Amino acid sequence: MTSYRRAARRAATAAAVTTAALTLAACGGDNGSPSSTASTSASAPASAAGSAHNAADVSFAQGMIPHHRQAVEMADLAATRASSAEVKKLAAEIKKAQDPEIKTLSGWLTTWDAQVPTQGSMDHSGHAMPGMMADSDMSTLEKASGPAFDTAFLKLMVKHHEGAVEMARTEKSAGADQSAKDMADAIITSQSAEITRMNTLLDK
Repeated sequence: MTSYRRAARRAATAAAVTTAALTLAACGGDNGSPSSTASTSASAPASAAGSAHNAADVSFAQGMIPHHRQAVEMADLAATRASSAEVKKLAAEIKKAQDPEIKTLSGWLTTWDAQVPTQGSMDHSGHAMPGMMADSDMSTLEKASGPAFDTAFLKLMVKHHEGAVEMARTEKSAGADQSAKDMADAIITSQSAEITRMNTLLDK
């Protein structure tokens, strides 16, 4: 009987170990999926919260798109009219930075079911948007070349950048969408640095 009991105990123990191992394996397999699901669910509300926006966000995007477009238009002129290599380099950097931001801003407005400014909306005479060039300023720039263009471009772009920084500061204080506020912060940092750089070039 003793041998029988020992054998029975060994069999029971082996069965228990096997059952436990199978249970753990099953739990481990299940945990992978729920873990991912939990993670996805946790990120879903964050995404939803990130898409929350207000009127200030819409105003920022709708104003910054034509503002950026005009800066890109000014930068394009520099490619053929500027005499300074530094001015040409700066203009190229401005275009490279602002073109993708125009696409991002347009995407936000589409997501928010808000109107995206049309491509040709360049005439902003009397518009409250700070720093926008008047038609006369753009005309002067288009007719200039060489050192005269360099000076006009830098002076007008400093004013233009100062307007963008002002708009970005308004977005940071009044906006709700975190992505838009992050872009506003990036605009303040990058364009403030470019203002300093342009003023240095003007002082040369």
